[in-house]
Amino acid sequence: MTNPLPPRPGVGASKARLAEILRVDQAGELAAVHIYRGQQAVLRRAPGRDRIADQLAQMEGHEQVHLDRFDALLSERQVRPTLMSPLWRAAAFALGAGTALIGEKAAHACTEAVETVIEGHYAGQIAELSDRDPALAAELSQFRDDELAHRDAAIAEGSHDAPAYPLLTAVIRAGCRAAIKISEKI
Repeated sequence: MTNPLPPRPGVGASKARLAEILRVDQAGELAAVHIYRGQQAVLRRAPGRDRIADQLAQMEGHEQVHLDRFDALLSERQVRPTLMSPLWRAAAFALGAGTALIGEKAAHACTEAVETVIEGHYAGQIAELSDRDPALAAELSQFRDDELAHRDAAIAEGSHDAPAYPLLTAVIRAGCRAAIKISEKI
């Protein structure tokens, strides 16, 4: 498969690009953990919502495994996390809680929107890293598969039935794409 992004010129460009990849992926997994925590904070208190709260807790567990791995990679490769981490934590929790307050279907729409963006993001990184760092590309492939499973579960649970589904998911996707660009650099 051809690399969709040409290598950047200059000494250290490869190392700088890897730092961007690790930084943004760690930030994304951090946000995912907090989205699920926000959703659970609302849905655990709602009568009859134990099943979805348990499902969200399971997904949060997967994201925590990913986050732990990226935390280790940042440490091993001496890459600083994004300076936006405190804001991303708060915004992600608010997004999770806010969508859960709209309703169960909106919480699923949030999951679908986020995981759709992340799957595409990981796919690009996997293609970019497949020759240069096949071990990391393989890990990202596994993480992408987990994200796809979360997306598919959200769709199966009725994400498309959320109120204002097209608008809700468009806004969430745009926010995810903006957070990706910001986290790579800051």
